[in-house]
Amino acid sequence: MSPGDLGELVKPFVFLDYFETASFGGPRLADHPHSGIATHTTLLQGSVDYRDSTGKSGRLSPGGVEWMQAGGGVWHGGDLVPGERIRGYQLWVALPASLERLPAFSHYLEPSAIATDGRVRVLLGRHDEVRSSIVDVSPMTYLHVRLQDGETWRYRPPIEHDVAWLAVNEGKLHVAGEVIAKQMAVFEEGDGALELRAEGATELVLGSAAKHPHPLVCGSYSVHTSEHALVLGEAGIRKVAAQVRAKG
Repeated sequence: MSPGDLGELVKPFVFLDYFETASFGGPRLADHPHSGIATHTTLLQGSVDYRDSTGKSGRLSPGGVEWMQAGGGVWHGGDLVPGERIRGYQLWVALPASLERLPAFSHYLEPSAIATDGRVRVLLGRHDEVRSSIVDVSPMTYLHVRLQDGETWRYRPPIEHDVAWLAVNEGKLHVAGEVIAKQMAVFEEGDGALELRAEGATELVLGSAAKHPHPLVCGSYSVHTSEHALVLGEAGIRKVAAQVRAKG
């Protein structure tokens, strides 16, 4: 998903990438900028050494999560740990106007810090009585779900959510009369319940939210609510780059 296609239907969720290394190794993930969004990366397998322009660095373990609230401008990057196969999801979330120009903030969570009920990991927001430790930026829920062959699961979005989607990376999922495999599905707007049934061991991510009320104004690595905000965000990116270079 990108802002120019399905992102327009399910904003504030505006970008989704399932990544998986084709071979073992440790390539460098080049430093790159963002503004106006938050990025959420969850590792399903493998480890990544991370760094960002807020001054944080370390190693994200399998099952860990990176939350980068880019706001007015940030740079980040990393390195894949040699000898490990890496796979996971990266999601971009369009920030509300009140947050899109604030200083960048990053949060790195080890697997043990991810809220779960044993079947569902709550990556953002809440599910039933389980809540993510990542601070809410708008009304939204983002879940990582594993189902066994033949297992059924029902998800009812909170009443204030009117967009919902899911993406299946392993197995097959029966939902709304369709079979979804290695695909993303977007549901009609509304807060109706989703009835899911797994065919084979199935892994997916699912998101629901109150729809982002602003247009998506995009730069190369940025999404803002207006042209003016984009200009300021890209200026912020350049300012952060200059500060990083000055520090060596």
